[in-house]
Amino acid sequence: MNLGSAARGFIALLLSVPALQLNGEWRVNYSSSNVCALRGAMVHLGCTYEYPDDVQYRSNTVRRLWFTKVSNEQPVDLEHDADYTGRVESGCGVVKCIGSRCHGTCTLSIRDLRQSDSAVYKFMSNTNQPGGEYPGDPGVKLSVQDLQVKVSFPHPTDPTHAELECHSRCGLADDPAYIWFRNGLYVGQGVNYRAYIQSADSFSCAVEGHNLRSPLVYGPQQTSVYSSPSGEIEEGSSVTLSCSSDANPAADYTWFKEHEVSVKESGQNYTITHITSDFGGNYYCQAHNAIGVHNSTFLFIKVSSSSHTAMVAVRTIGVFVFTILLLAFFCMRRKRASRRACGQGGRADTIEELLPVSVYENTSDLTNRLAPAAQREPIEEQDVFDCASNYTSLSENQEVPYCLAGSHAQSEQADAVFYSVVKNKRPNAVPGE
Repeated sequence: MNLGSAARGFIALLLSVPALQLNGEWRVNYSSSNVCALRGAMVHLGCTYEYPDDVQYRSNTVRRLWFTKVSNEQPVDLEHDADYTGRVESGCGVVKCIGSRCHGTCTLSIRDLRQSDSAVYKFMSNTNQPGGEYPGDPGVKLSVQDLQVKVSFPHPTDPTHAELECHSRCGLADDPAYIWFRNGLYVGQGVNYRAYIQSADSFSCAVEGHNLRSPLVYGPQQTSVYSSPSGEIEEGSSVTLSCSSDANPAADYTWFKEHEVSVKESGQNYTITHITSDFGGNYYCQAHNAIGVHNSTFLFIKVSSSSHTAMVAVRTIGVFVFTILLLAFFCMRRKRASRRACGQGGRADTIEELLPVSVYENTSDLTNRLAPAAQREPIEEQDVFDCASNYTSLSENQEVPYCLAGSHAQSEQADAVFYSVVKNKRPNAVPGE
């Protein structure tokens, strides 16, 4: 058998289970109810149909088509389906009438098969008579498969000595000529290939002379790990570690903690509930399949105790309160200096702003203000009486002037009221003085 005939023998496997559709006097018979074909190959689907040899059918237009989809309750002709553009061909032979029955054949060819082409294909006849539609149920089920590389280890004690087999799930009747590639380079021919493998290797098989190649098989790579939630974990809560890796066949995962030999967990996810400080440290996952092994980088888990969290909260509140008090203290000093400057004939709006004073220089003053009344030191009133000694009597209806720059005229009435309030609210003397 030459290579061309061998290729035709494995491109599609037709299971000889006919499917027959009876619709009144119309009949459709498929050559197979199930077809398996390789991705990238070409497949041929066929059917025969028959109908009565009657004048009414001969005088009417008959339209024949293949379809997989229905739109607005109407079948979509594959030759007009965008998913099959340039890849399908259909045709029907000459109708022959024998006795009272007419017979015809139709075929559908699909090339460059894709995984998405796996579907049920039906043949349909349309006439221009009312209700003259005759879909051929149940149709043909097409399954598109890849070539597969199967990896095994004939010597369990030697995990580097592997045997690779190229096969198809379609169960092809003929043995085509398979070739092998290692890291993209041709390395041999045959159904099987034996090799000493390393984690960085990749393998694939193909059908010689045809664009039919298996997917690559390779060891894990780009292995990474992350946690949810991320960041610092509070003691008593839960955290889930997740691992991912690019590998074919799919990788299995094992979890480890730095400086510990024992396995912590198996599986793509590792969940720690009711976490304590003992769980803190570096974690990593190991991805492994038949080809190789690959470890992720470290993920550091930091566990904070509840007392530490409370201390941080108290510290934050204390800083906030102290800042508010400090701002209030500076504001009071500024107002006091402003009134004193106004009382000496200066402009209130041109008073030089006080420079910030060291916190430690004002600690006693601030402490005195916050102490209970009985423990406060006497408030110095020298400035108050100096200003009060300059007051003059004003009538109740006399307008009070504002403090003007370069002038000794002042709002004496307003200041008198202010200082009288201060004087009246003066703290009592400390007992014993």
